[in-house]
Amino acid sequence: MSPDPKTVVIIGHFRLPVESMDAAREPMARVVAATRNEPGCIKYAYAPDPGDPGLIHVSEVWESREALDAHFTTPHMKQWQAERAEFGMLEREITLYTASGSEKL
Repeated sequence: MSPDPKTVVIIGHFRLPVESMDAAREPMARVVAATRNEPGCIKYAYAPDPGDPGLIHVSEVWESREALDAHFTTPHMKQWQAERAEFGMLEREITLYTASGSEKL
């Protein structure tokens, strides 16, 4: 089954200092939970890399670019942007892909 051609997929990562990881867990869980309740959010997940402390993998699926754009204006996302800066985010690389089809493997 093919996704709607407006569907967007986000894959990427960000890095926090290892010493900030414990303090960042609750704010990360909070922004993930709030985002999953947003209109247009199909999937939203952060996953710490078990072999690279401080590296967090990001995966998202949104019904449309408009839904993603609205996500960036939410209070919980603005709060998370401020918090991750306070935690000393070292790196962030996020890529948006448009969905042209899908297949379960």
